[in-house]
Amino acid sequence: MKIAVLMGGTSSERDVSLVSGLRIAAALRQRGHEVAVIDTIRGSVTPAEETAMLRSGVIQPLPPERSSLARLAATTLADAVALAAEEGAADLVFLALHGGNGEDGTVQALLDLAGIPYTGSGHLASALAMDKDLSKRLFRSVGVPTPDWDLIRSDGSGDWASAGFAERVVSTFGLPLIVKPSKEGSTVGLTLVKAAEGVAAAVVEAFRHDNEVMIERFIAGRELTVGILGGKALPVGEIIPVHELYDYECKYTPGMAREVFPAELTPGQTSAVQDHAARAFGVLKLSGYARIDFRMSVEGEFYCLEANTLPGMTELSLIPQAAAADGISFPELCERIAQLALQTRSGGAHA
Repeated sequence: MKIAVLMGGTSSERDVSLVSGLRIAAALRQRGHEVAVIDTIRGSVTPAEETAMLRSGVIQPLPPERSSLARLAATTLADAVALAAEEGAADLVFLALHGGNGEDGTVQALLDLAGIPYTGSGHLASALAMDKDLSKRLFRSVGVPTPDWDLIRSDGSGDWASAGFAERVVSTFGLPLIVKPSKEGSTVGLTLVKAAEGVAAAVVEAFRHDNEVMIERFIAGRELTVGILGGKALPVGEIIPVHELYDYECKYTPGMAREVFPAELTPGQTSAVQDHAARAFGVLKLSGYARIDFRMSVEGEFYCLEANTLPGMTELSLIPQAAAADGISFPELCERIAQLALQTRSGGAHA
């Protein structure tokens, strides 16, 4: 099969996307596929460039003030999709993009228009999952618990700059609490606020990454994740980070977190959180594969945080570890994801 791997992008997760894309390309070649690698900013990537990029690894998230990349984004994204969709160039596009236009449905809509199959969820489902406010509303509609939250916007709604705002927030959600961008990933722009004095600074930081900011009740307890592959829940994983939260550094720095697959849960707990994940996957109209993240409170209750439609595929990422715990090697995982895309998407528009 001819496969074009689309990676890079201009989101804060560009570095992660590059590593994911390069690993996916190598794995698919190992399974005998013909693979072309395309960076949505720079265009086609040569084998020599792939080797050099792999050596650099994931370093840090890009700041939102990435104007030189942003100026290129609109035209090069369309060019990258056109390159992947050229007649005979690829039977399938494997999306290794994270955050931003890669995961919010934009690229998916372009590929639908181009009539070329691609991995992961369709444009509507991708947009719903990226918007944490909308996805949490949908979780609750099917009985999937999620932490209480409020949304404030950069246009002034929510009155976040007014006197007494921090005190009202603390009164509502308690301490500590979470402040994060509504449409970001990899905990970019997220702050665990432990005192009322820190609310304003956390909101300002989150607004650097998005025009909508979520304030959310913090659920003390364990961090869990459930991968879904082809409609089946993979073994539940528990993440035990060095830091208080599973932040960007812990996610992409060796030794900064311990991941346990399968998580040490009772059979009933395992079944319950996998059921929550399946319902979250279904209500968002996701397809192919995804990763659903949870907190388990000290009382043993599960709270769904978010769904990741194009989860990381780096060496330290969670979906590959969950698959390995189910006896699926990384090359086989990549091939299964590609096959799922061909089975469910034949070039027409899909949600």
